[in-house]
Amino acid sequence: MKSQHPVGVPANDDGKPRRSDLTLRVWSAAVLIPLALVVTWWGGLPSFLLVALVSAIVFAEWANIVGRSPRLLPSTTDVSVGIAFVALSAIVAGLQGFGAGLAVLVAGIVGVALLSRSAWLAGGVAYAGLLGVCLAALRSDGAEGLTAVVVLLVLVWGTDSFAYFAGRTIGGPKLWPRVSPKKTWSGSIGGLVGGVLLAALTAMLFGVRVGPVLVLVLALLSIVSQAGDLFESAIKRHFDKKDSGCIIPGHGGMMDRVDGLIFAAIGAALIGALHGGNHHIGQGLLSW
Repeated sequence: MKSQHPVGVPANDDGKPRRSDLTLRVWSAAVLIPLALVVTWWGGLPSFLLVALVSAIVFAEWANIVGRSPRLLPSTTDVSVGIAFVALSAIVAGLQGFGAGLAVLVAGIVGVALLSRSAWLAGGVAYAGLLGVCLAALRSDGAEGLTAVVVLLVLVWGTDSFAYFAGRTIGGPKLWPRVSPKKTWSGSIGGLVGGVLLAALTAMLFGVRVGPVLVLVLALLSIVSQAGDLFESAIKRHFDKKDSGCIIPGHGGMMDRVDGLIFAAIGAALIGALHGGNHHIGQGLLSW
């Protein structure tokens, strides 16, 4: 959710994003969203490499935010090792399964903790690495992997977009002003309703039976994705940072774009693994 103000977009005096920034955001989205969907559809190693790349960028931005790296490209051993383990864990999760990916990620967390003596940097390995491990594990499900990832992406994008427009249109009481001053309850509820509706329709288009339990699961993941957005805002506020980076024109950093997806992917993978087992995570998420 990026409600009420698009993160990373300079605003006019009235708080509205400048037209040129909105145009840049639209063009960036027009390139990145189809790319993400095509690679997701393709599956296999290309999709695992993409999530590994995204996760590695998120960790590099995290390292910069917490003051352990002056720029996106790593210049210290601990950050380089963290990036390597974050990327490797996603690839291993896709090729060898959820448990194997988690084992590699835990090794990376321990290694970075020992090298850096920084709980913040080690925490960043967990934060970024879980995104890659969970998405790769979901996509590796041969039966429902594609559907599960597409439904999850639509859910998070829908929650983000509907929250933004509902918040700006309706306004009202603030959600958590100390962490994110412009987010409102109306935006949060609008994002929840709109995101779940879009995700449910997408699931139906893929032939998934949408019953009450699946709707509840989607609603839970929508709320979790909004919590992920607030978590990232709290981290940036703690370290007095406005954006996580500037790698995506008009949007800011990669972390700004996938903050909700990180928490939602973790929730989806846990639900899928508990319900369907480690080798049928996608099916476990969708089949109720």
